[in-house]
Amino acid sequence: MYNHAPKDYICPFCLIVKGIENEHVLTKQDDIVYKDDYITAFIGAGWWNNNKGHVIIIPNNHFENIYELPNEFSAKIHEFEKEIAIAFKKVYKCDGVSSRRHNEHCGNQDVWHYHLHVFPRYKNDNLYLTGRELSKPEERLEYAEKLKNYFKEKDKSNIIFKSN
Repeated sequence: MYNHAPKDYICPFCLIVKGIENEHVLTKQDDIVYKDDYITAFIGAGWWNNNKGHVIIIPNNHFENIYELPNEFSAKIHEFEKEIAIAFKKVYKCDGVSSRRHNEHCGNQDVWHYHLHVFPRYKNDNLYLTGRELSKPEERLEYAEKLKNYFKEKDKSNIIFKSN
């Protein structure tokens, strides 16, 4: 429903989920901060200078846009959006969080796989007024490691809590 991907579209987000790194994928496997049976979350390669380390959350199955995204996947994505927001507050010490997503050409969608951006926000950061540039994998690594460590520690504390 309301699909716009070209006929021979190679979906970079599907390649990320499959663990493939090639010329169609800017994201590296080291950028992934979380993955389960439903979703994958990674540091976005697009870089806003005042909001570095933003996360993109995708369903592991290919759905082009919100119109065809099953509720089960939507719930998993938005539950994890909250987890990322909390992680940003604790790890990045940000002042707030913004989320956004795009559908279709006129909605500024440019990757034909449903995805949600989650941004750390800071006072007077001018997120919507600054341009985007591509980051280098080594620049993203610091942010990915911080979030991976946060989720590892969180998992450990949940295991300890559950076993008591």
